[in-house]
Amino acid sequence: MNLTATLVIGARDWLVPAAGALGVVLVLLVWGYRHAAATSRVRITAGLLKAMGIAALAACLIEPLWSVARFRPGANLFVILADNSQSLRVKDRDAEQTRGQQFHALLTDDLAGWRVRLGQDFDVRSYLFDARLQRTVDFSELKFDGQASALGSALRTVKERYKGRPLAGVLLLTDGNATDLADASTDLEGLAPVYPVILGEGEPADDVGITATTVSQTSFEDAPVAIQVEVTTSGLREGTIIGELIDERGQTVARKTEPVSPDGRPVSLRFQIRPVRSGPSFYHVKVTAVRAGEDADSGDPMPEATLANNDRLVVVDRGTGPYPVLYVSGRPNWEFKFLNRALADDDQIDLVGLIRIARREPKFDWRGRAGESSNPLFRGFKEGDVEEAERYDEPVLIRLNVSDEKELRDGFPKTAETLFRYHALILDDVESEFFTQDQMALIRRFVSERGGGFLMLGGFASYRHGQYQRTPIADLLPVYLHAASGDVQPQPPLRIKLSREGWLAPWVRLRDNEMDEQKRLKDMPHFSIFSGLRSVKPGASVLSRVEDANGNEHPALVVQRFGRGRCGAMLIGDLWRWGLRKKEGDDDLAKAWRQTVRWLIADVPARLGVEIEERRDEPNAPVRLRVRVRDREYQALENASVRLTIRPPDGASISLEGEPSLEQAGVYEAEYVPRQPGAYRATINVTDPSGVPVGRIEAGWTSNPAAEEFRSLRTDRQRLESFAGATGGQLVPVDELESFVRSLSTRTLPVTERSMVPLWHRPAVFLFAIACLILEWGLRRFRGLP
Repeated sequence: MNLTATLVIGARDWLVPAAGALGVVLVLLVWGYRHAAATSRVRITAGLLKAMGIAALAACLIEPLWSVARFRPGANLFVILADNSQSLRVKDRDAEQTRGQQFHALLTDDLAGWRVRLGQDFDVRSYLFDARLQRTVDFSELKFDGQASALGSALRTVKERYKGRPLAGVLLLTDGNATDLADASTDLEGLAPVYPVILGEGEPADDVGITATTVSQTSFEDAPVAIQVEVTTSGLREGTIIGELIDERGQTVARKTEPVSPDGRPVSLRFQIRPVRSGPSFYHVKVTAVRAGEDADSGDPMPEATLANNDRLVVVDRGTGPYPVLYVSGRPNWEFKFLNRALADDDQIDLVGLIRIARREPKFDWRGRAGESSNPLFRGFKEGDVEEAERYDEPVLIRLNVSDEKELRDGFPKTAETLFRYHALILDDVESEFFTQDQMALIRRFVSERGGGFLMLGGFASYRHGQYQRTPIADLLPVYLHAASGDVQPQPPLRIKLSREGWLAPWVRLRDNEMDEQKRLKDMPHFSIFSGLRSVKPGASVLSRVEDANGNEHPALVVQRFGRGRCGAMLIGDLWRWGLRKKEGDDDLAKAWRQTVRWLIADVPARLGVEIEERRDEPNAPVRLRVRVRDREYQALENASVRLTIRPPDGASISLEGEPSLEQAGVYEAEYVPRQPGAYRATINVTDPSGVPVGRIEAGWTSNPAAEEFRSLRTDRQRLESFAGATGGQLVPVDELESFVRSLSTRTLPVTERSMVPLWHRPAVFLFAIACLILEWGLRRFRGLP
């Protein structure tokens, strides 16, 4: 039971005399045996025996002490940490008991020798953990009904609670499947050795479970939302997996079937849907499996190890809208007609038009007095009406679909406050002189700072023909406007082709398969108006091209990111021809316009934005809601009032106040701990410092504790090994638990005590000296030496 032992000299004052005496004796022995009448082997053996005997007696003069370090019973702490989560209800294949039942027997058996021995040697502290850590006396609270396995949080809590105290180790009884750790590592520096008990490493029973779900949104109109579901199978090598997507009304909106992978690899199910409502919507994803040879529609679901991982709740947020889009044209044309018609029934988009129907120049050359700039017909107006007279020489603009009489009343916006309210800007056949330099700089800020979408259409007054070279708008465009050696005017007719990048962009395609898309492109009409630009900026993507009569290809649709926003250049100027050749019941141009506009407004920030972060690595796994508030110029708005109303699954209403973030201006934070599984909705109302409402936004998230708990049915040996390796512990097989507990007393422990044992008081020392001298005397007599 010794931990460490060292030799200590008690009488150091006698060290030199004893060494001197021993040296003299050794010299005499050498001199005496040098001329003895015997072989050298006999002389050396006899001399060594006498020297060892005399040395043992001489050592007693310096009083050698044997210092032994022993553990002090009950002085060291030892923690037993038991998992109380639902995942321990899983039964391995061919096992008679669940993992939890086996752990329960280990911990509650009164005859368990390992617990008795551990209690004799250590001050034992017992804990249970699921979503939180709790103290126990006899583990009678073990019900294995916890909805989470906060393993990382439990270990960190133990580390903090026993910091600076003599903690000898942590005996960890778990399957290693943590719900608060994203990977196999956690910060355990400073924690006592962790000794995970290995149990349940057999093959799990047959099971099908959802391990991950991913929601992605695109601008593809037919199915703008894609839900990717990853399904794992345990013990199955054949059969069919059936996946269903169920909306909040309980109706199945999509169904998929996939064969089980024979090599046990995960199976992916992809659902593509089009939500019917804006804002957050919730869907249930359910998976089952039927055995090989059974019909997927009528076959009976196979029995599984657990059904808790067969259901997952996901949230889809399509935004609240509507999103205003500003269309500016230098002349009336067909393009706006088809664009307006395409977006008329889209409740998520408000298209506002500003169209010039007459230029600034007067229709007649009015000859007036020298220095007179206004129409002489209005000469005689009062001095206060000079501005009224000047107004008659301005271009004639019409406003379409405006929200009130004030919107765009003064023409194109001149301030950030008026322009930044829009999410996207489309310029069509309008020259650069239509805008002032300040307005063009404002458009540049609209994209780079505000994050808006920008699209320029082809036409007789666009791009190079509109004299946009060396203007702030030229910086936005993904194509160069200066003349290049490769720029040639394509010869009509022009036919559209998708590039490689275009095939990968869902908003550019109009069909869900390549064959139908190729047929659509082949049936498209030919175009005639084109801005021949071939120089594409670095980083821009060419999504479509046109092929002219000579077989040459030219970029037709080019896009790029610019600052926080995105920009597009459509170089074709007569897309309206496409709408004139539509087939009955098939309006591809309208669909293309809707997808393009949705791409423009995608990811454009609103005045209010909310981010939801599930902090699973913290106790109780709180949800942090971060609300970002901007003013009318889309700068951070401070000193705002943010009120959040949370509606949990039971229908109750909980109010929270957002607190300003200490890290970033214009961000307000609130934390909420979900106590129930299901769907959560949050309504956020914001007012500015003067009490004027800024806006209202909705958000949602889901709580799926059982799904996370049963993500894997196998014991996570890798995670347990990482815990043991990081703290200096070891894995303990369950059948070696008793021998492991017995070995703890021989390990290095925080609190030990030392005892001194005089070696010269030991009879063995004198027996050794006498034995050496007797053997030497006997050898001399046997060889006939004196």
